[in-house]
Amino acid sequence: MSARNVGPKRTESRSAPEVSTIPSQLDLRVQDAVALDEIDLYAEVLSAVAAADRPLTSAELDAALGIRGS
Repeated sequence: MSARNVGPKRTESRSAPEVSTIPSQLDLRVQDAVALDEIDLYAEVLSAVAAADRPLTSAELDAALGIRGS
């Protein structure tokens, strides 16, 4: 439990931006391509694990990640 949860409650209001001004402050077109690729790979692994009834073998994990055998 954090100290902020057990201490006296604050009654003063905090200055926060209006919700309607947030979209004008963010550029939603900006994306992190590397992070999106990692998320896609993670999703592929999670899907393979969910479909399996046992731990994945190295070959199955490689297949889920799109790694070809050498």
